[in-house]
Amino acid sequence: MQNLLKSIFISVFPIFALYVAGKYNLEIIQNEPKLGAVGLMIIAISVVVFFIGLFVMPRARTGRFLVLYTVTITIGLVLTIVGRTTFELREYVYVSLLIVGWWLYLVWYSVFRNRDTSVVQVGNTLPEFTLENNQKALVSSTSFIGKPSIFLFYRGNWCPLCMAQIQEIVDQYKTLEEKGVHMVFVSPQPHGFSEKLAKKHGLQFQFLTDVKNAAAKQLKITSKNGIPFGFQVLGYDSDTVLPTVIITDKEGVIQFADVTDNYRVRPEPDFFLEYV
Repeated sequence: MQNLLKSIFISVFPIFALYVAGKYNLEIIQNEPKLGAVGLMIIAISVVVFFIGLFVMPRARTGRFLVLYTVTITIGLVLTIVGRTTFELREYVYVSLLIVGWWLYLVWYSVFRNRDTSVVQVGNTLPEFTLENNQKALVSSTSFIGKPSIFLFYRGNWCPLCMAQIQEIVDQYKTLEEKGVHMVFVSPQPHGFSEKLAKKHGLQFQFLTDVKNAAAKQLKITSKNGIPFGFQVLGYDSDTVLPTVIITDKEGVIQFADVTDNYRVRPEPDFFLEYV
């Protein structure tokens, strides 16, 4: 139930912030600016700029508390408090929803609590699981034994942080090739999306599909109702995978596992090279 609420929240909150930003930007242009309205607009625009920025200027990771945006939103809140005498009831509602929504995003939506890491512990042998390539041929995880391997489980092409993280690793292609590393990108998204991603990068990396999250379930890294509500119309399934990086040695023993508790907090790509 909590994941379903998160799915709805992340679809509704940015749209609500966009509505408020547009409404008060127009009001300030058409009328004499009121301090409270300016503060409200600053809060809403900060939220909108953050979410749009994830897609326009992709980045693989952010700070846990998004300090710059949080400070700007706090300044907007102070202005709304100072100028509250001009507020109507709806302004109080807008401010409350935006502030609560932002903190919910930081400390609730972004966080994965109580992740089960028992299967992907360092020192464990990676369990055998089966994936599919773009031709829907079966690929066993044991086929990568013999060389060090990096398995990156990503949520899908819809996730801008995942796309930026993949790009970072693609940029390390020469180094990984020299080390003889198998680079395996795994997602439960439909084959067509993975094929598009493979063609975009055009390298000898594996872009594989985890059909119905079978491997993710085995590794205990599934995220039920993990995609934003409404993305199903694009062809994605409601369930996805928790962002996870697993590095194995040539015998298939796990040397490193990034099981982040926050989808915006991910390791730097150079960090992976220490384990292969």
